[in-house]
Amino acid sequence: MFKFFISLIIWPLWLLYTVSSLVIIFIFILIFPPKNLYFFLRPICWFWCLFGGQILNKKNMQPPKENQPYIYMFNHCSMFDQFMIGAYVEHYLTAVAAVEIFKYPLWGQVLKRYGIIPIDRKKLKKALTSLSLAEDKLKQGNSLIIAPEGTRTMNGELGLFKKGPFHLAKNSGATIIPVGLVGAFKAKKKTDWRIMPGRLSIEFGKPITKNEYSEMSINDLKEHVRTQVLELIT
Repeated sequence: MFKFFISLIIWPLWLLYTVSSLVIIFIFILIFPPKNLYFFLRPICWFWCLFGGQILNKKNMQPPKENQPYIYMFNHCSMFDQFMIGAYVEHYLTAVAAVEIFKYPLWGQVLKRYGIIPIDRKKLKKALTSLSLAEDKLKQGNSLIIAPEGTRTMNGELGLFKKGPFHLAKNSGATIIPVGLVGAFKAKKKTDWRIMPGRLSIEFGKPITKNEYSEMSINDLKEHVRTQVLELIT
């Protein structure tokens, strides 16, 4: 019952903050290059968690921006995931995101202008095109966040990883950063509209460089990164 009533309070506040923030971000994107906006977006991401009833904390230091490009690979738990990462990464990030969310008014326009890449997982040819665009971004020195599971967990457990993100790493030579997100599934499950206030924690794993994974097969690299993420969340 508590979760029901607190959600009735949190959702209007979160939506009001979200709409206001998106309007401001959209205006800033029209004025400034997206790559220069991460200073501004970091606190906005933190407050996205706060207005969702969550206190966000970081367990360790994030990797230095000088060693980019990175591919941040995380366990996909909830709507809070991208905000948890965005609150602490000290450089421009692009991402691969489900094409469905680009249909949301204003949200979709902001994502496109910021450089987020839509992916249609149901259509192989379009999905491969999206991954090719992501690879180009990495080769240009931009970092990327991507969920190797492909979609949010339904039961809180870490799912199987797909091969696409690891082909991106192999083809671009980008350093992989395993990321463990804790508390997000409890805060907001995909199958439940309600939000549970609590604490969210993010931990960045040891960077996995091209030199370390160059001799690994795609499957070996996939399992290696999954093991690292699993250790971070357990």
